[in-house]
Amino acid sequence: MTQTAIATPLHAITSRRSVKFLRGPAPKPAELEQILQAAMSAPDHGALRPWRFVVIQGEAIGKLADVALEAVKRSGDPRMTPEKEKSVREWMASVPLFVAVAQKIAHDNTKIPEAEQLLATGCATMNILNAAHMLGYGAFWSTGIGTYVEDVQAALGLDSLDYRFLGFLAIGTPACAVPPANRPDYREFVTEWTGPL
Repeated sequence: MTQTAIATPLHAITSRRSVKFLRGPAPKPAELEQILQAAMSAPDHGALRPWRFVVIQGEAIGKLADVALEAVKRSGDPRMTPEKEKSVREWMASVPLFVAVAQKIAHDNTKIPEAEQLLATGCATMNILNAAHMLGYGAFWSTGIGTYVEDVQAALGLDSLDYRFLGFLAIGTPACAVPPANRPDYREFVTEWTGPL
C-alpha cells in the first residue's frame, strides 16, 4: 500500500477522483487481485457478467504504446502529431499498470437489454476505480490510446464482433499531490417525485 488506505467506505467514494499522472509502484499482486475481485460485485441483471478486463504491465506497456500509436497514425487521426505521440509515450512509460476494459456482447441473449449489460460493465469498472483508491492508489479511465481504433482492440484479443471496447484504466501511485475535487451539490441533480404531473 503506497498511501494511507481509506478506512471509511463512504469517504472513499466521496473522495475518489481521477489521477492521470502516475508512477510506480503499482498495486502488489495480492492487491491487484482484490481490486479485480471488487469488479465482480457489480450489479448484473441476469448474471451475464459482461465485463472483460485485460491486464497490461511491465514490458507489455511499451508494446501497447507501439501498437496503439501506430494504429492511431494509420487511422489518419490528425491529432496524432509527433509532439502528441511523444507526450503519450512518456505518459504511458510512467504508468506501471493498465487494465483494458470491454463489454462482452451476448449474441444469444434475448432477455437482458444491451444497455443494461453496458451499465453492468461500467459498474464493475467503477468498483475497480474505488478499490484502487481505497488501497491508496490513483487511477484514471482513459478513452485515448486508440480506444476507438479497431486494430487496437483486435491487438488486445477483443474482436469487435464480440466485444465493445471501452478504454483503459491507468493505475499506480499518484506522481504528485492530489487536491480534493470540487464536487457539485447533489441537489442540483435530484428532484423528488410525489405523483403524476
